[in-house]
Amino acid sequence: MNIWSRRTLLKLASSVLPLQLFSIVIPHLQASVVPEPASDLYPTQPPELAREIVTVSHFDLKRVQELVSARPSLARAGWDWGFGDWETPLDAASHMGNRPIAEYLISQGARPTLFSATMLGQLEVVKAFLAAQPGVQRIRGPHSITLLAHAKAGGNQAREVYNLLQQLGDADEDPPAPPSANSISTILGTYAFGIGANQQVDVTMEQGKLTWTRKGMMGRWLVPAGELAFYPIGAPSVRIRFAEASDTVMMSVYDPDLVLTARRRKAAM
Repeated sequence: MNIWSRRTLLKLASSVLPLQLFSIVIPHLQASVVPEPASDLYPTQPPELAREIVTVSHFDLKRVQELVSARPSLARAGWDWGFGDWETPLDAASHMGNRPIAEYLISQGARPTLFSATMLGQLEVVKAFLAAQPGVQRIRGPHSITLLAHAKAGGNQAREVYNLLQQLGDADEDPPAPPSANSISTILGTYAFGIGANQQVDVTMEQGKLTWTRKGMMGRWLVPAGELAFYPIGAPSVRIRFAEASDTVMMSVYDPDLVLTARRRKAAM
């Protein structure tokens, strides 16, 4: 099988084609012969596509269909929102109660889970999980969302599953007590762990939630886990601890070992 180089093809075309046709054919020839270079991550799929398919699977069926039609494997993609809080497109549709998106993703090869079965109201499937693995109802989904919350998201079609899980008594739990106003005021601010523009973390209150955000990334809600200690939503094994120093506040992140220490910057005068 002969392999023609781009230069050889261009020389051949210039010798046999009239000038008018040469100007029409060559742009097409160049585009077809010279592919875009493979990215440094190839053959791993572009991370931005994984993030987009997970994001839109919460709410946008049309865009989900466009992405999966072009790249069917995206139906099984996963994205880490931070601290190991992994989510798939089907996870997203399931805790949002978005049945059309969930059913489409499964039809395109997404792997059904206990959480998708719960939201879809598949009572026998959920019963089988509970029988095969006692206590499975206590496992949390992405963002620490409980199994009972998935059943609630499924609406009337998941009513029987919801009733079953409620009877178990531990498929949901009371939210932890919010931190005191004094604790919140103590730790709010911007923490630096380097000199780079993105080597900063903002601790803020957003929509009534204490939020930890590295510059340029998605914020993570903080769940109380002790005095001036928290864990990021979806990552209960991680600890973020704050400690008052003589003139500032220090923040330490254990994931699971100490991986980051940052000092709160003084507010601009």
